[in-house]
Amino acid sequence: MSDLYDDSHRALQDRFDTRRLADRLEEALLHDGITASEKEFIESREMFFLATVDASGHVNCSYRGGDPGFVRVVDEHTIAFPNYDGNGMYLSMGAVASTHRVGILFIDFENPRRMRFNGDASIDFNDPLKATFTEAQFVVRVRAREIFTNCPRYIHKMKIVERSRFVPKGGCVTPVPDWKTGEWVADVLPANDPARGKKREAP
Repeated sequence: MSDLYDDSHRALQDRFDTRRLADRLEEALLHDGITASEKEFIESREMFFLATVDASGHVNCSYRGGDPGFVRVVDEHTIAFPNYDGNGMYLSMGAVASTHRVGILFIDFENPRRMRFNGDASIDFNDPLKATFTEAQFVVRVRAREIFTNCPRYIHKMKIVERSRFVPKGGCVTPVPDWKTGEWVADVLPANDPARGKKREAP
């Protein structure tokens, strides 16, 4: 058994008589190597949820989206994804830089399936993959500590209506988000931000 469970987990397992079940699930499902079917699943995702914790213990959960294939399996234990322009706060990535601990949740809403991918993350401004991701600021690599698939019974079945037009793509100009054209942020935008000088469009 790994160190997945501590006393607080065990207390709840014992309260609801699930200790044996929890141990069996850990034994049967928990692993740190990416299988061929898991690689296919990960690389077909267009979004995931990213949980981080910083050095002060503050937790954060963020949404990451892109075109299918924006998360890549680079070896049996490691995935990589680009960091695109955001709001400039770097809450998730700052936490990655300080503690490296992340939890990732991949979900397929059309054919209900989900996978947890917990691991140790690193940021590389000169990663060789950076050039293959349009407008990537840097690349994040995550080495798996725990991979396991969860029961999908509570996943609501949904379909994608439209992919975000803000996802960077080669050969076209990425539009500027409306909030960056407001007067309240005009004087604090980064020097090279494409939103500089743009006016908010009338509704």
